[in-house]
Amino acid sequence: MNSSHLFSSAFKDLIVVELGSSVAAPYAAQILSELGARVIKIEKPQGDDARRWGPPFWEGASAFFQALNRNKDSVVCDLRDEGQRAALIDLIVSKADVVVQNLRPGHVEELGLDGQTLLALKPSLIYCNLGAFGQQGPLKSKPGYDPLMQAFGGIMSTTGEVGRPSVRVGASIVDMGTGMWSVIGILTALLNKRETGRGQCIDVSLYETATQWVSLLAAQFLASGELSPKQGSGAPGIVPYKAYQVLDGELVIAAGSDDLFRALSQALGHPEWAKDPRFLTNPDRVKHSKELYDMLDQVLVGQTSAHWQQVLEAQGVPCAPIQNLAQMLEHDQTKALGLVQEVSGTGMKFLGLPLSFNGVRPAPYGPPPKLGQDSQAWLGSLKDPG
Repeated sequence: MNSSHLFSSAFKDLIVVELGSSVAAPYAAQILSELGARVIKIEKPQGDDARRWGPPFWEGASAFFQALNRNKDSVVCDLRDEGQRAALIDLIVSKADVVVQNLRPGHVEELGLDGQTLLALKPSLIYCNLGAFGQQGPLKSKPGYDPLMQAFGGIMSTTGEVGRPSVRVGASIVDMGTGMWSVIGILTALLNKRETGRGQCIDVSLYETATQWVSLLAAQFLASGELSPKQGSGAPGIVPYKAYQVLDGELVIAAGSDDLFRALSQALGHPEWAKDPRFLTNPDRVKHSKELYDMLDQVLVGQTSAHWQQVLEAQGVPCAPIQNLAQMLEHDQTKALGLVQEVSGTGMKFLGLPLSFNGVRPAPYGPPPKLGQDSQAWLGSLKDPG
């Protein structure tokens, strides 16, 4: 039995058809699968492009693909083939509760697989479009990818250091964030369906997700009319609040209140800083951030990360070392939470969903699928277009 059914009996009979590739839609469908849904992944004959996003490859496909597609069934369907497409539509109408799709703009409309067409055939269907720029506007027909949206959505303009080229956030925050928003929309639509019996179309997009990630920074601009410079490891409007070079690495200190700044000054052996007129309040510290950061840098560089963590934590000052991925995965906190999960029948391990139910985290119940391994089961009698 799918262990996720322990967490969500409402999803134990839910069937999701994923018309997706790359990251956003596959991530959305995988979240639903680990909450108990049965996911049928529809792939073109050559498979999801993400299967080849490597090296490294892991048990037959790229690590990227494997991390986004566990628990799923894989069905190969040539959407340009009229008979196969008709069989897919029959599958959706007869079996599916939810469709998620992130095909290129306009593609599903050309094929008669769009939400409006499918809801006319099955009014209870929940259909989620994961688009690039959204359903309206001059860019609605353009494709989009995570780095394009980090650029166009303002994220890259705020990321990095002053005077240096803009940089992309290493994680695919726009793709995966859009997958998360789609799940939020689908869950809301499922609750509405319980009351009305009717489905609906949901629209999310990479661009809208990117704008949400910078909504706090946008609020600062809307309030002041001034663009904040790049902050490196810091944050505009809060000082001191950044990473510092220490003797053996980097340490982030977040003293985001006047009380915490007084505690930080005490911990560093300079209680007089908290009485300096330049640093009395957060607005004062923001105004004089360069002077304050220069003073902090000179003190902190002289000791190790472990030393400063002990000293700062004794004063209640929040801090954390900058860990690489290996350190994060091996940390006792990661292990205590059971975040790294094995996949039954494979040697693969992945980070699990960041939520638990009654103290239990949903777990993978099946490996990522081989290409087309479930085509016969779901589309066994493909229709002949003739």
